[in-house]
Amino acid sequence: MISTSDFRKGMKIEYKGEPCEILDFQHVKMGRGGANVRTKMRGLVSGSVWEENFRSGEKFERPAMEEKNMQYLYYQDGLYYFMDTETYEQVPFNEAQLGDKKLFLKENITASVLYYKGNPIGVELPTFVELQVAETEPGFKGDTASGGSKPAKLESGAVIKVPLHINQGDKVKVDTRTGEYIERVK
Repeated sequence: MISTSDFRKGMKIEYKGEPCEILDFQHVKMGRGGANVRTKMRGLVSGSVWEENFRSGEKFERPAMEEKNMQYLYYQDGLYYFMDTETYEQVPFNEAQLGDKKLFLKENITASVLYYKGNPIGVELPTFVELQVAETEPGFKGDTASGGSKPAKLESGAVIKVPLHINQGDKVKVDTRTGEYIERVK
């Protein structure tokens, strides 16, 4: 059982018969009344996003989900295809199912595909991915790693903020949970 005090971003709970991912939450204490937890979540089956208020201490079941490691193959006609490396079965996902995770997909990357009641419902990317900078303004002499930042478009299409010393063609390590630059990869 998961209590509202255990909520974390990315945690999965069973709510109204559907597995849901917590996108954001906030503990709110009203005057004399008890505390509430204002939660923004996404249904993993339906893909819809909504906000819900829960009483502090309310408990939820963990969804019975299975994970399989799969390799991302390609994008075609609005679908992203993943392949089970053991059975070679291919599973397509649409953009709504992937959400912002599609911004960090790179061919041949290994990801965990989530199954609920035998059906694929979502993808969990590795925490960090290494991507090449496709476009950014050139760095100039005197730009330092601790200075400012500039936007950079990555090979996957994501646009992130990078330090001024990063140039086009550099490989960078990105946190897939937040979309933040971590470091330059040599």
